[in-house]
Amino acid sequence: MKRLLPIILVLVLLCSTAFAAGFEVPAEGYDGSEVTVRFYSQQGSTLQGVLNTYIAEFNQLYPNIHIEHTTLGDYDGVRDQIVADISVGAQPNVAYCYPDHVALYNLAKSVQTLDALIDSTVTVTRADGSTEILGLTDEQKADFIEGYYEEGRQYGDGLMYTMPFSKSTEVLYYDKTFFDANGIAVPTTWDEMEQVCAKLKELDPQSIPLGYDSESNWFITMCEQYNSPYTSATGDHYLFNNETNRAFIKRFAEWYAKGYVTTQKLYGAYTSGLFTATTGVRSYMSIGSSAGAKYQRPTANADGSYPFEVGIATVPQVSADNQKVISQGPSVCLFKKGNPQEVVASWLFVKYLITNVEFQAEFSMASGYVPVLKSVAENEVYADFLAKADGGNYIAALSAKVCLEQADAYYTSPAFVGSSTARDQVGALLSKCLTMSGADADAQIEAAFEDAIDECEYAN
Repeated sequence: MKRLLPIILVLVLLCSTAFAAGFEVPAEGYDGSEVTVRFYSQQGSTLQGVLNTYIAEFNQLYPNIHIEHTTLGDYDGVRDQIVADISVGAQPNVAYCYPDHVALYNLAKSVQTLDALIDSTVTVTRADGSTEILGLTDEQKADFIEGYYEEGRQYGDGLMYTMPFSKSTEVLYYDKTFFDANGIAVPTTWDEMEQVCAKLKELDPQSIPLGYDSESNWFITMCEQYNSPYTSATGDHYLFNNETNRAFIKRFAEWYAKGYVTTQKLYGAYTSGLFTATTGVRSYMSIGSSAGAKYQRPTANADGSYPFEVGIATVPQVSADNQKVISQGPSVCLFKKGNPQEVVASWLFVKYLITNVEFQAEFSMASGYVPVLKSVAENEVYADFLAKADGGNYIAALSAKVCLEQADAYYTSPAFVGSSTARDQVGALLSKCLTMSGADADAQIEAAFEDAIDECEYAN
């Protein structure tokens, strides 16, 4: 199916001229007419409950805007349904999205750019007589965590295609009890990480000191931290075959040979299983999603206590002068429609959710993701949540706290048709190269990089 998706949309693009590239905000903004907004997402029952509460509140302000919310199981399910919808001109109004999904939809020029809506100064009147500006105020724009907001411009033309909805990142989980007992400092750089791994291996020769869940994230993050080419949304897309990238791969292969590190693919499961183990082979550090903090906590004892306290820190860096941590989690995009009022109504709905401090706080606490607004940290309920942060019962709060503290370090990668292929290929490349050894290991690694580039170009 993945190989067919671009082909389907190319055919749509060649056969359809239904939608203009630009969008002019109607002079009246939203005119109060009856409009249905179809919203596709991927959410469990708990998050649906949170969202439904705020949909009801939105409907009190705009009773003639009817939200039809459909959940589609997972993110790929959302993508595949939208591709099918686009092929018959029946795409939804709003959808959860990842950057490569949006690049795919843009083959058919179906995604609505948001710049005109964001910058609109048109006044819109709500049902209760109160008013709001259709666009975002300067204060609202400044309230977004910059790295999350700028993800919407990663498509090569400088235009805004998405808005952040809820986000996650990677963090370093570590056995704080063990670290404290043995006087081990939490590593802040990869050089320090190597030293800590060596120390842990001395203390527990059977251990694999570090587990890293996402090979793709590890490779891409290293590119960012070294300021080394990975991909580009324009021109030559696949740029990751270079000496800097081969050098860090060779270094990590040495770590693997010494038993310092494993990854999800090499271990055969999420490395949190090694980290939460209390007997046998285990790890003392794990790099994984901030949204999965509860899975990085060991099973509680019969009395409710935990075998060890989990600490959480920012992932190690190459240099303090260029701190980079990956931005993950869904954004939302709008789709073009023949009726401008549908687009405006969709924007009002999205704006209501992404700028609503109470919604962002409640959704974050329920989902494990972090809010996209800086001011949520000052919300009384969310501030109380963060104040309880610990490495046990409130590990999700501790994870969120670290995420907010490193907000200035977030990065996103260029988005284009084929960006997901590049992500898959560099992940496979890293896990493959870690196991290479022998006198010709360098040549094997160079060949593997060349093969990965070829696979990217062939697939797209």
